[in-house]
Amino acid sequence: METPFRAGRVAVLGRPNVGKSTLVNALVGSKVSIVSHRAQTTRHRLMGIATFEHGQLLLLDTPGIHREKGAAINRTLNRAARGSLGEVDSALLMIEAGRWTEEDELAWQAASEAGLPCLLAINKIDRLRDKSALLPFIAKVTAQRAFHSVHPISALKSSGLDALVADLLSLMPESGPLHDEDEITDRSERFLAAELIREQLLNRLGDELPYASAVEIESFEDVDGLATISAVIWVEREGQKPIVIGRGGERMKGIGQGAREQMEAMFGRKVFLKLWCKVRQGWADDEAALRRFGYGDG
Repeated sequence: METPFRAGRVAVLGRPNVGKSTLVNALVGSKVSIVSHRAQTTRHRLMGIATFEHGQLLLLDTPGIHREKGAAINRTLNRAARGSLGEVDSALLMIEAGRWTEEDELAWQAASEAGLPCLLAINKIDRLRDKSALLPFIAKVTAQRAFHSVHPISALKSSGLDALVADLLSLMPESGPLHDEDEITDRSERFLAAELIREQLLNRLGDELPYASAVEIESFEDVDGLATISAVIWVEREGQKPIVIGRGGERMKGIGQGAREQMEAMFGRKVFLKLWCKVRQGWADDEAALRRFGYGDG
């Protein structure tokens, strides 16, 4: 009997920095979500399109569910993550091997309240020093929580992903592909350009970078195979600009060069990138500024 083709949507949930974006990139087979070691790297809901021989998964990479700290951006990120549950066929909760935190519980509750079948992916098993502790940990986590199935994985090393994909596809409705095979995301190049600049900020500046920074694309023009992009890096205080710009503009130059190279690899053409750093006080707690910078737009 021929295996039916299945296609559907999966919300990838979890606390910040648990590996959701790494998993989505691994399943898609291409970089669609930016990755860093800092929590709350993912600030927007993004769909990665993973196509396989017998099915297609539309993976919604969501901001990490976390305890809200009062600022408007924290409320917006949690709304984006929880809102994704209203438009999917199943949920995938990601946690870290050996750890179950209060924020993991918040993510589980969100998935459970949505009434969806929920798979548990226990990530970073390659970092678990005592492998014998994995089974007792699984037993503890699943004792009072009804997961559809449990998958120990390493998203970074692409370990355990075949069984996870098979289980996810089994929960999808029978359907033809929902997107063309060569599509990998629903987001525009303009959006992806802003994300690639933000990734450079996170990875190059580390703990020096204030969380209250954002990237806005002011213009994106294509002429004769050249993408000309103008972007602004927004910070909250005047004293934060030197952190981004660096002595003699060296940091800004490095950020621009790194982002440009990533864009050229992703977009498949030459890119001319112009960057500025500007100040907008209190933007992270300003609903109008959040809308301007694209937060809460799905």
